[in-house]
Amino acid sequence: MAPSNGAYTMRLADLRDAQAIARIHNEGIRDRTATFETVPRTADQVETELIKRGDRHPTVVVERNGLVVAWASVGAYRSRACYDGIGEFSVYVARDTRGFGVGTMALHGLIGAGETRGFWKLVSRLFPENIASRALCRSLGFREVGIFRQHARLDGQWRDCVVVEVLIGEAALPG
Repeated sequence: MAPSNGAYTMRLADLRDAQAIARIHNEGIRDRTATFETVPRTADQVETELIKRGDRHPTVVVERNGLVVAWASVGAYRSRACYDGIGEFSVYVARDTRGFGVGTMALHGLIGAGETRGFWKLVSRLFPENIASRALCRSLGFREVGIFRQHARLDGQWRDCVVVEVLIGEAALPG
């Protein structure tokens, strides 16, 4: 999997990407616009997570000149077998490459990777004020399902979350 967008290429992540994924994720943690997490991730933690997820729950990266500038991953939605085809996704873009379409490239690649693995739906939660992520999801066919009010606290303040979903694969077919 290596579609290209100008100087950008996309591929499945491997363990060598752990440091870059942690770096980009930590920018998102510091920005306080995309996650409730407050403790930076280490490359070792990312590597462990990539191993744990294996091929079933892929991570894709977007590179520019060999440097990872964005990533998207899908994880299990719930542990019950009836939810095996639903994945919960994340997408993060390095600060200096935001606004250049690499988030779209990463999430589009993740949708394709999920579909080939039998997923029928991807879901996530976004902060309502994260306009860029909401626009990215809308551009790829996600719909906003609703809002979780006071979902969790970040820096002592209650934060809401917009729930998004997209049907893929067989579930997306008219029927």
